[in-house]
Amino acid sequence: MLTDRQKIILQILVDDYILTAEPVGSRTISKRPDVSISPATIRNEMADLEELGYLEQPHTSAGRIPSQKGYRFYVDHLLRPSEEQTAYNPNDLRMEFLQKIDQMEQVVQQSATILSSLTNYTSIVLGPKVMTAKLRQIQLVPLQDRKAVAIIVMDNGHVENRMVSIPDGIEVESITNYIGLLNRRLVGVPMPELKARLHTEIAQELQRYSQQFESAMALFDQMTEVQDTEQSKLYLGGTTMIMNQPEFRTVEKLKPLLDMFEQTQDLVRLVDPALHKPGIQIRIGAENDHETFHSCSLITAAYTLDGKPVGTIGVVGPTRMDYARTIVVMQGLANNLSALLTHLYK
Repeated sequence: MLTDRQKIILQILVDDYILTAEPVGSRTISKRPDVSISPATIRNEMADLEELGYLEQPHTSAGRIPSQKGYRFYVDHLLRPSEEQTAYNPNDLRMEFLQKIDQMEQVVQQSATILSSLTNYTSIVLGPKVMTAKLRQIQLVPLQDRKAVAIIVMDNGHVENRMVSIPDGIEVESITNYIGLLNRRLVGVPMPELKARLHTEIAQELQRYSQQFESAMALFDQMTEVQDTEQSKLYLGGTTMIMNQPEFRTVEKLKPLLDMFEQTQDLVRLVDPALHKPGIQIRIGAENDHETFHSCSLITAAYTLDGKPVGTIGVVGPTRMDYARTIVVMQGLANNLSALLTHLYK
């Protein structure tokens, strides 16, 4: 276990390195007004911290930088997020949401842009999965030229809008009755089972009293076509922000990350585990499963709908990440996203 003095030195060094991206020397630490330790003592303590694996010394500099072990100790034991550190007001996020978005699908997509703008890192947002979702409501909004928009709302907050054609055999006035029938009989049915239920019990009921049976079934088939049922939708925000970090300004460092941002399923596998864990999850360097992210830190958190985890938000940045600010922004976004989705859902 580190001594109190070693903890102070490590915390100051990590804080300075996060701000400057430059190796930190003993004289830099000793000149701080809140430090009353001599440069010689600081040098000795830094040497000990390096020997213990918490610091590294680049061969081109006399200063030191945190190792991945040092970042992990900092995050687990030294990090103290505060309002002064983060300069973050949850009300700002709430207002930004209310101004920019007005339905659940847009909420999830827009959150990637908001998260990236608030943290200055690349954001990854995993939308609710459709495979395990159940139908909550079907709506049909008639337009001109026998066109309409079908709106499918699922119990995990996922919303699908699709344009459909109203068959010639259907009177527009009868659509309300058909939609009422679907909502009475199909609400609560898992999305992958909609087609089967539609062609059994719904078809049987329609045959008994509707002369527009075939036309109605053709319309229903258009409305209940479920796509990408086994995948979550993935949204990225600020993919080029990684280029602003000194660690990734060379092509050799940057290209693998930009290529990784194109690999949707690899990204899903990286952020999906956070859906099953409470609170903020922080993976530093080699703690990430994918080798491309071994030079990065990934912070993730689940968001909920009516108290049930349904998706994940995350940010990718250098291991020299501003953890204090990012954690508070992530928690604020997860809370506000959860509250807004629940409000829209109800």
